[in-house]
Amino acid sequence: MPEPESKEDSTDGTSSQAQDLPQPSPLTRIVGLGASAGGLAPLEAFLSKVPSASGMAYVVVQHLDPTHKALLGELLARVTEMPVREATQGMSIEADHVYVIPPDTELSIVGNALKLAEPVATRGMRLPIDVLFSSLARARGEQAITVLLSGMGADGMLGMQAVKTTGGLTLVQTPDTAQFDAMPRSAIAAGCADIVVSPEAMAPRIADFLANDNVAPAVAATSDSQAESWTEPLQRIFDCLKWRMRHDFSLYKSSTVQRRIERRMSIHSLASLALYADYLEANVQEVDLLFKELLIGVTSFFRDSEAWEYLAQEVLPDFLGQQREGAGLRAWVVGCSTGEEAYTLAMVFSEAIERLPSPHGFRLQIFASDLSPDAITSARRGQFPLSIRGSMSQERLTRFFDERESHYEVKKSLREMVLFAQHDVVLDPPFTKLDLIACRNLLIYFDPMLQRRLMPFFHYSLRPGGLLMLGSSETVGRFHRLFAPLESRLRIYRRQDEAAITGPDFLLKSFPPLSRIEKEHTVPPSEGSNLSGGELQRAADDMLLQVYAPAAVVLNADGDIVYISGRTGKYLEPAAGKANWNIHAMAREGLRRPLLGALKQAGEQREPLHLYCVRVDGTDGTHHIDVTVQAFREVGPLRGMAMVIFRDVPSGGARKASSEGDVSMIDDDDAALQGDAALISAAEIQRYQDEIETLREEARASREALQTSNEELQSTNEELQSTNEELTTSKEEMQSMNEELQTINSELQAKLDDLALAQSDMQNVLNSIEIAILFLDQNLNVRRFTDRASKIINLRDSDVGRPLSDLTSALQYPGMHEDAQETLRTLAASEKQVSTDDGRSFSIRIMPYRRIDNVIDGVVITLLDISDSASG
Repeated sequence: MPEPESKEDSTDGTSSQAQDLPQPSPLTRIVGLGASAGGLAPLEAFLSKVPSASGMAYVVVQHLDPTHKALLGELLARVTEMPVREATQGMSIEADHVYVIPPDTELSIVGNALKLAEPVATRGMRLPIDVLFSSLARARGEQAITVLLSGMGADGMLGMQAVKTTGGLTLVQTPDTAQFDAMPRSAIAAGCADIVVSPEAMAPRIADFLANDNVAPAVAATSDSQAESWTEPLQRIFDCLKWRMRHDFSLYKSSTVQRRIERRMSIHSLASLALYADYLEANVQEVDLLFKELLIGVTSFFRDSEAWEYLAQEVLPDFLGQQREGAGLRAWVVGCSTGEEAYTLAMVFSEAIERLPSPHGFRLQIFASDLSPDAITSARRGQFPLSIRGSMSQERLTRFFDERESHYEVKKSLREMVLFAQHDVVLDPPFTKLDLIACRNLLIYFDPMLQRRLMPFFHYSLRPGGLLMLGSSETVGRFHRLFAPLESRLRIYRRQDEAAITGPDFLLKSFPPLSRIEKEHTVPPSEGSNLSGGELQRAADDMLLQVYAPAAVVLNADGDIVYISGRTGKYLEPAAGKANWNIHAMAREGLRRPLLGALKQAGEQREPLHLYCVRVDGTDGTHHIDVTVQAFREVGPLRGMAMVIFRDVPSGGARKASSEGDVSMIDDDDAALQGDAALISAAEIQRYQDEIETLREEARASREALQTSNEELQSTNEELQSTNEELTTSKEEMQSMNEELQTINSELQAKLDDLALAQSDMQNVLNSIEIAILFLDQNLNVRRFTDRASKIINLRDSDVGRPLSDLTSALQYPGMHEDAQETLRTLAASEKQVSTDDGRSFSIRIMPYRRIDNVIDGVVITLLDISDSASG
C-alpha cells in the first residue's frame, strides 16, 4: 500500500526525513525530466514550449557517457530563453532555470538544492532517472512533477511510482512518438502515467493542471457553505466506487481522498466536484482509474531496512526459540501491493532459520492480501524489474531470484511460501491463528475510527506472543493494552496475551452484519391427508430413493457435480477453502486416483465401468466400496454427462483386493471369468511374479540411468545458467553503452548541424564583402578563398590543396610566395601595393592565420582594390 503522503497523514505525528529538510517556497515547483537514447529531440520539443516565466525549475537527467564531455546544456540553451546551467554540488534551485546533470554523477534534490554523488552501481546498471524522481518525491511531495521521455530499459518507472504515491503529477511521452519506446512503455504498463502525450503538448498540459490544481483546494475549504457543497457530490463519488468496486472509501481520511480526487479533476480540467461526479457517473473507465488512484501502492524490497534488520537479527531468533520444533508458522502481510514486502518477509525468515544452531523443521506460510486485483496479479507473477538490484545484495539476488533477459523472477522455493489473495481488510473477516502480521503504511490512509476497529482485529488474529509490524508513521495508538512495543522506533510490537477485548472496541463490532448473508428457507411438510394419489406415489418413490437406493452423483464434462442422490458423505467431502464442487477435489482419500482413471476410461466406452473393493478412508475409519461409472452418450438432458454410483461392501463378505490399495477394473463381461481365476496354477503365478521382478529390475536400472543423465543435465544447466548470467550482464552493459553512444551521436549531430550552419554563414559573409581573401595552410597550400579572389588569381574549387607557387594570376607580384614564407617564419605582417596586367592596383596584405587556441596554422592574404585611389 502507499507510503505516507504528508505529515497530516501520520498517525502519531512523526515527521518523515523529507520533512526535516529545508522546505522550498510553496510557489516554486520542480519539473524533473528523464531521458535516455533518442531523448535530445523530445527534450528540445518540451523546453521550446515552456514560457520563459513559468515560475518552475526544470532539472534534466539523461544517460551520459562518463568519459565524454557533455554538450547537453549547450544544445538545450538554443531552444529556450531560460538560463541553462550544469548542476554543481549544493547549487540552489531557482525558478525559470534549467539544470542539467553532469557526466558520471547521480543528481538528486535535497531541500531546495541540488546534490551530486558518485554512482554506486557499475556502469550499465545505473538508474539516474529513478534517483532524481525518487528524491523529487521526497523533497516536493505532491508538488513534484516528472516527465519521462524516449529511452531504452525501465529507468524512471520506480521513481514515477514514488512521485505518484506522494500525489505528484507524472507525464510520459507517447510511445509512438519516441525513437526508443521501452522507457515510456514500462512506465505506462506499471500504471505510473497520469498524462500520456507528445513532448510538444506536455508544457501546456502542465500549465492547465496547475491552473485547476490551484482552484480546487480553495473550493474545498473556504467556508462552511462551500464545504457543504462538497458533501453531496462526494457522496455520489463514494457511491459510484462502492457500486463498481464493492469498497467503501468514506472510511478513508478525507484529506487523502480529496487530494486524489482533486488530481483527477485537474487532469480532466474540471472546476467543481459536482462536474467530476457527473463525469464519473457517465464514464465507468474513470471509476476504475480513480479506484487505482486511491489504491496507489508503491513499495520496495526491504523498505525501511533498519526495521527488517532488527526483525531478522533480534526478534526472529528469540521468537523461533520459543516455538516447538517442526512448527508450522503463519504470517499475514496486509496491503501487500505487488508483493515486495511479502517476499521480503519470506527472505528474512529463510535467512533467520538458517542461522539457528540446531535442526528445527520450521515452515512459514505467508498470506499476502491486497484490495487491488491488478497488484495481486502482479505479485503472483513474481517478476520484478532489473532495478531491484539497488534494494538488496547480490547474494540475495542470486539465492532468491532467477535473472531473465529483462527482469528478475522469484524462485519457486520462495514463491511457494507466499499465498496471495484479494482481500478487503475493512469488510472481509481476517486471517486467524497467525504468528506475525505486517501492516505497513496502510493505516495512515484510514480515519481514526477505522484504525480503532482494525487493532482488535489484529489482536484477535494473532496467536499468543504473536508479532505486529507497522509502518514508520504508524502506531498502535491507545491500544497499548493489546500490544507491547519491542522497539517503538521501528514499530514492532508483541501481542499482549492477558489483554481482553471488551467495551466499544469489541472485535465483533468490526465484522460486517450477518444480515448480509442470505439464508435458505425450508419448506414446511405437507399433511398426508391432503396428498392426492399421484403425490403420494411421488413421495413414496422419493423416500425409497433416499433410503434404499445407492448414493450417486451426476457430473458434467469438467467433473463438476450437478446432481446428488442419496447420502454421499462417506465417499465425498467438501474441500477446505473456497467452495469447489468438482468430484476430484471432494473425493475422499483412496478414491480420488481410481476415480480419475475410471472416468477417463468410461468416457471411451459405452458399457458401465465397475471398480470393485475400493478402499476409502473416512471419518469413521477405513471401509471398502464398489463404484460404477456410466457415461451418457444418448441424446437427452444427460448427454455428455456421467453418473457415479457408490455401494458399500459388507464387512463380513468383503472381497480381498490383489494388494493393499489396489483396485480391479472389471467390465460386466469380465465378471463371469472371476471363477476361472482360481484355476491358475502355482507355476503360472510364480512365472508372473518372476516377470514382475524382472520388470522391476529393468525399471530400477532405467531409473538409475535417468538419474545419472539428470545429474549431467543439471550440471550442464548450471554451466549454461552461469554463462547466461554473464551474457546478460554483458548485454546490459552494452545496452547502457549503446544508450550513451546514442546520446553522444545526437549531441554530435546537433553540433555538426550548428557547424554546417556556421560555415554557410561564414561563406556568405566572405562572399558579400568587396575584399578578395585567400587562406593558406602551413605548407602554403590553398585552404579556402572568396569568389572575388578567384577573379584576381586563377582559382577553382578543385584548386583547394594546391601550392600557392603553382597558381597563376594577373598580379605583377613574383615575390608573393617568398613574402608568405617570411610572414609564416617571422609572424610579421607584410603589406605591398601591386599592379595587374590590366592596369589595376591592389593593396596586398599577408598576415599569420591564428586559430582560436592561439596556434599559427597558415597565412591569410587579402587583396584590396585601390585603383580608384591610385588614379586620384
